[in-house]
Amino acid sequence: MQSSHITAIVIVAIVMIASIIRAAVGGGRHGRRGRHGRDEAVAPRDEAETMRLREEVKGLKERLAVLERITVEKENSLAREIEQLRDR
Repeated sequence: MQSSHITAIVIVAIVMIASIIRAAVGGGRHGRRGRHGRDEAVAPRDEAETMRLREEVKGLKERLAVLERITVEKENSLAREIEQLRDR
């Protein structure tokens, strides 16, 4: 084999071994893992906090929609007033 083939094989082997070790240690990105690799239950306090934050975000989205509507209405009324002044 050529040295470039051996280098490629070594690189692939290192990447595979590293991914296996990372999965075994718990470096995965899916869910929270406990000390023994099992999924941890979400604490009720965290669940309540999540619900509170969702309600807060919902309220903020509603306020933002109102502000956007007010802004657009003011822009339209200002444009109308400018046109009326031009017509004089």
